[in-house]
Amino acid sequence: MDIHHNGALSDLSGAEIALYTFAVERADVSLDELPQVDGAGSEDMTAAFRGLVERRLLLPVNAERRRYAAAAPDAAVESLIRPVVEQARRAQDAADRMRQELVPVYESALERRMRQPIFEELPDVASVRRALDRFAAEAQHEVLTSQPGGGRREEVLREAMDRTEGLLQRGVRMRTLYQHTAQYHPNTTAYVEIVSDLGAEVRTLGEGFMRMIAFDGEVVVIEQKGNPEAALVVRAPSVVSFAVAAFELMWRQADPFPVNLSRAQAIQVSDKTKEDIVRLLVQGESDKVIARRMGMTVRTCQRHIAKIMERIGAKSRVHAGYLLREYQGNLRFSDGPGHSASD
Repeated sequence: MDIHHNGALSDLSGAEIALYTFAVERADVSLDELPQVDGAGSEDMTAAFRGLVERRLLLPVNAERRRYAAAAPDAAVESLIRPVVEQARRAQDAADRMRQELVPVYESALERRMRQPIFEELPDVASVRRALDRFAAEAQHEVLTSQPGGGRREEVLREAMDRTEGLLQRGVRMRTLYQHTAQYHPNTTAYVEIVSDLGAEVRTLGEGFMRMIAFDGEVVVIEQKGNPEAALVVRAPSVVSFAVAAFELMWRQADPFPVNLSRAQAIQVSDKTKEDIVRLLVQGESDKVIARRMGMTVRTCQRHIAKIMERIGAKSRVHAGYLLREYQGNLRFSDGPGHSASD
């Protein structure tokens, strides 16, 4: 019985109190002999009779003659709340069982978590892969990945595919950032096409972001400076939060990864690449540094620089630096239909 729903424990009306008093003074009553109460009509008294029956204050004593006797208030209340008390007892028993079962699990898992180091070095590729596999298996909500350096090697993509498929099949959201140059890499494009169909989100950006993977906003794996085969696991909440915020900023600035580049898209990517190279040239970076930051080979980078120098009429790198500072903000590379994406 839902006593709150049917109002069995709500305040009694004047007609109900009058009828209950009448019933207590007699051995039994029926609907055919209800008392007259000032201000209450026959419909009011009939409703009062049914209300007292519902509250267990009138109990049947002769079913054939439909006669009812008044019950003691304590007995009526006990009868009303017994189902609720029993339900509460069962709920308490269930809660106690859950507590007994889960408290040791919680305390043990929390202790293991607290023992984990805030920073952990992964010295080689094998240890990095093992850590990534473990973190991916434990991820529940979202994995964020930023992968600078252009297209990725086939063996790396195969390894990433296994983890990515498992995550997406479990409903974990995945977002990945590549550099614009990755769009020209067939293996990377094929990988992006497959994972996009599975629900992953992939975008591209020019340069200036770090290699990292963040799991559920709790742990971040970043590449160790000067050693691309090693990594650092970071669990410090403030550092993890900073890395995730940096990713979100880059994500908002990035463009969707087109798996099938149209001519117009190819030209746009090429133009953005040249604009990024110009910015690095103005900063005085060497060909090697620019190539690394743009995710391309030094030879490809030098071809882009040669095209830029030709475009602005520079006779040397020093001359180019001077002219680019003059042109900066006004230099455009798209010339219309005749412009080639390879320029």
